[in-house]
Amino acid sequence: MKHILSSILFLFLLNSCKEVKKDRSALPPNSIFNLSSVWTNQDGKDLQLKNLPNKTLVVVMIYTTCKSACPILVGKMKAIEGKFTRKIKEDIALVLVSIDPKTDTPEKLKAFAKSNGMVGEQWIFLRSTEEATQEFANVLAMKYKKISPIDFSHSNIISVFSADGKLMSQEEGNIDVNKVVENVEKVTKH
Repeated sequence: MKHILSSILFLFLLNSCKEVKKDRSALPPNSIFNLSSVWTNQDGKDLQLKNLPNKTLVVVMIYTTCKSACPILVGKMKAIEGKFTRKIKEDIALVLVSIDPKTDTPEKLKAFAKSNGMVGEQWIFLRSTEEATQEFANVLAMKYKKISPIDFSHSNIISVFSADGKLMSQEEGNIDVNKVVENVEKVTKH
């Protein structure tokens, strides 16, 4: 009996030492994880936003055929990643959401990620329906408009979300990478 109680106590203590992750069942009302849209990642897997890693999210909306603003935004995201320590990289996800879901298939997103050196589990590329994309853009206060069959006019915004999906900060226009990094570090508390 003594051994059984000791074993139970040991298991309880072992389990309590595990890293505690926030439960997403009680989300704040303004969490992006409350959106029910279905997205597809660069690996062709369908998911909802609530299925994203339980980490601080750094999010930007782009399209892969863009020749002007998006390459700058991609460069900023890579610069942001480059400023983090390995410990912080474990606690963040860098999410690029396509505003051109017709063109940006999972295969194109994967090829874009590879050609830009954005590989690894911290990099997530997403696409969805035009309606879901517009809904997500509205949440970010990001404006975009198709101006030709192959071109969009769009806002340049990098957003930081907490692990429970709350918008914590945004940088718009000429984005200050150091400020984004500072905001991510505050949110992840490192």
